[in-house]
Amino acid sequence: MRGITLIRLLRVTPDGVDIVLDCLCGEECNRGYSLLKPMGRYILYGSSNIVTGETKSFFSAARAWWQVDKVSPIKLFDENKSLAGLNLRHLLFQHGRADTVRRAVERVFALWRDGKVKPIVDSTWALEDVGEAMQKMHDRKNIGKLVLDPSLEPKPKPATPAKGKAGKEKKPAKESSEDKKDKETKEEEKKMENGDKNESKEKEKEKESS
Repeated sequence: MRGITLIRLLRVTPDGVDIVLDCLCGEECNRGYSLLKPMGRYILYGSSNIVTGETKSFFSAARAWWQVDKVSPIKLFDENKSLAGLNLRHLLFQHGRADTVRRAVERVFALWRDGKVKPIVDSTWALEDVGEAMQKMHDRKNIGKLVLDPSLEPKPKPATPAKGKAGKEKKPAKESSEDKKDKETKEEEKKMENGDKNESKEKEKEKESS
């Protein structure tokens, strides 16, 4: 969330917002929390600024964690705000709350069937193109969800020139010294044959003239 975006949001909702959903973490937490109005809720459900990025190292993760303000319970009490977190992987595999997740998913699907929520779909992909779809998502070029559809045909791949031994032109083999000698000998024999033929023709002409 950049400073310009923050200013624009405050122009639309000068009193703040009711809820902030954050999947980035890092310094974005501070900006998101500052947008909350009284009785607002801040929910962190991801940490892509810490886990991903151009430099994935312990020091970059520590720096991102250090940039997050440590909000005390007294501050939440005074400002009438609340903080919450959701780590789906831990909820499923460490806390054993698969039933809780299943109920939540069922409620979300019910809202979708009733038309109360309409997810934004950026693009739809065939299963064979999942690598390209993941690359687009990794590069953050999508606005909305990327959907995999098994019924779709994969995109035609551009033709690429063949590589390897079959695609390389064969270079002429180097002649050995013996091959060169044989070639020279054949050329000399050919010259001698031509010379003998010319000599016999001249003798025939001399006989005819005499």
